[in-house]
Amino acid sequence: MAIDLTALRAHFPSLDHGLAFFDGPGGTQTPRPVADAIAATLTGPLSNRGTVSPSELNAERAVADFRAAYADLLNVPTDGVVHGRSATQLTYDFSRHLAKSWKAGDEIVLSRLDHDCNVRPWIQAAERAGVTVRWIEIDSETAELDLDSFERALSPRTRLVAVTAASNVLGTKPPVRRIADLAHEVGALVYVDGVHYAAHHRVDVPALGADLFVCSPYKFLGPHCGVLAGAPALLETLRPDKLLPSPDTVPERFEFGTLPYEILAGATAAVDFLAALDPGTRATRRERLAHALGSLHEHEQALRTRLEEGLRALDDAVTVHSRAADRTPTLLMTLEGRDAREAQVHLAARGVLAPAGSFYAYEPFAALKLEDPALRVGLAPYNTADEVDRLLDGLSSLL
Repeated sequence: MAIDLTALRAHFPSLDHGLAFFDGPGGTQTPRPVADAIAATLTGPLSNRGTVSPSELNAERAVADFRAAYADLLNVPTDGVVHGRSATQLTYDFSRHLAKSWKAGDEIVLSRLDHDCNVRPWIQAAERAGVTVRWIEIDSETAELDLDSFERALSPRTRLVAVTAASNVLGTKPPVRRIADLAHEVGALVYVDGVHYAAHHRVDVPALGADLFVCSPYKFLGPHCGVLAGAPALLETLRPDKLLPSPDTVPERFEFGTLPYEILAGATAAVDFLAALDPGTRATRRERLAHALGSLHEHEQALRTRLEEGLRALDDAVTVHSRAADRTPTLLMTLEGRDAREAQVHLAARGVLAPAGSFYAYEPFAALKLEDPALRVGLAPYNTADEVDRLLDGLSSLL
């Protein structure tokens, strides 16, 4: 199925400004149906959840619809879907929940490829518990994880392996299932940062081997929030600190305070928007999502090929650090004789938005000795071939 790009782009009011957005890894633009769902929920009527009044029932429906949508998107049960303010907040929360069972002498394994969201919370929890941190290193030539270092890091004392499904700066997609299988052999849990991965791929949490998987709807056309998915049976074993009167059922025990019903409705609308890109008659939303996301993946990969060919034409003036064989349409680059922030400003003056920085990827930048800032170009579903050419023209005029 080919995506009708003109029809898709018509849903995004921000695109009317003529800007070319290549900052998708930091957050995508929002289609009108998502904004409409947020406004409709806020103006409801709306009140706290309950079963009596229309306003209570609207709140209940927002929560139920959210869990059902992300169960479909991630292939988990509805009671395995936890809402959070952000992926970072959820990871901090679950680092505390899991660390309650850790003791001195235990070990955890982290990845040099990861965003700091999936590094610092675990390091800090390990420090408090007296737990040793071991590392999966990066191959500097390929920008891929060194799986030999992972196998050396694993031991019967390993309690957790935290790894990304896709790097937010390099695009590298490590073999998560292989990593999970090895981790499970020694009895460790696997926590997967899927924030960047979920923006570009159909997600199947059980197939990945993830015990816990976190993502962010605003990376794939939704509002700002986080979602954590896991098996309800595992969530039942975790006992968070919570208020005495608050629910103790799963997943509610992990959601503190009144939920933002309007944000939940917007996050649900983002999933429905993606599913609706499939015009077929497939029976379930998950089937429609699989087909639509496959088509979006093909579109983004075609743009990535066009971008990479254009960058190669610039010869040594551009160094692309995204080299992994399997990766998302996100490229990190440095420019010969030019500061990346200068390039960001130069492109922005031409209506092309490509940010410069290190993007919370502290470990990859340190491990690969990358310059900070670097320029990151991330493709999104609404990008076009003409926009890629505008980006290339802008870089050519600078170099």
